[in-house]
Amino acid sequence: MSDDKSLHDDAPSPQQVPEVPDHVGIDTVEALVRHQLATALGGRRGMVEAAIPGIVFTVLWLTTRELQTALVASLAVAGAALVLRLVQRGSTQYVLNAIFGIGIGWVFVRWAESSGGSESDQALAFFLPGILISLGYTIVLGFSCLVGWPMLGFMLGSVTGDATAWHQDRQVVRLCSRLTWVMLLPGAVGVLLQGPIWLLGHRDVIDPDRAVILILILRTGLGWVLRIGSWAAMVWLLARNATPITAVEETATPEA
Repeated sequence: MSDDKSLHDDAPSPQQVPEVPDHVGIDTVEALVRHQLATALGGRRGMVEAAIPGIVFTVLWLTTRELQTALVASLAVAGAALVLRLVQRGSTQYVLNAIFGIGIGWVFVRWAESSGGSESDQALAFFLPGILISLGYTIVLGFSCLVGWPMLGFMLGSVTGDATAWHQDRQVVRLCSRLTWVMLLPGAVGVLLQGPIWLLGHRDVIDPDRAVILILILRTGLGWVLRIGSWAAMVWLLARNATPITAVEETATPEA
């Protein structure tokens, strides 16, 4: 048997189930990152749990003009999702993120109220924390790539058992940098679009109620499209190569 054929036989086909290390459970960097990204994003259910409270708040505010009712209802929806998660013994991460977002939004609503803002200004203030968090998230991820330590690399290191071993493999660093840039794009686009609208509404250049509707459309409509597009791009990048995790781990072990 020729060497070429041996190499071909050693490569797992898409139909084969590869043998994986017991301590990792996945045998390539790309497969591990796919798994970690799916966990971090929460899938369709996690995205729905994150989006519905904001939709409930906006719809109730626009229809009832009762700010307190809108806040309580959005919190009640998130609380019901949390109870369901607990009953099903599923991950509560995404629901808790939504509840945290509502809590921060409530703080900003009260801040707008204490500053003499109208009810429309208070409703608009509810969305400011999300814009600021996305801005901070974008800055941190972008900075991590610029300094050569992409954030997704630490996600990889947290699973392989060595937080920085991946950085010794240039191929892995390049892969994690590309993925991190793609991952931050939805948040960056969201800030670039929602930020100016929020400022225009806050300064009454456009009607605050209209600004609330536009931000909701951008966040839940365009936001989902961008996230799905970002996920598809990351899957495409991850499908191009198969870097063994063992190779990454070996870079941390000096030769004798």
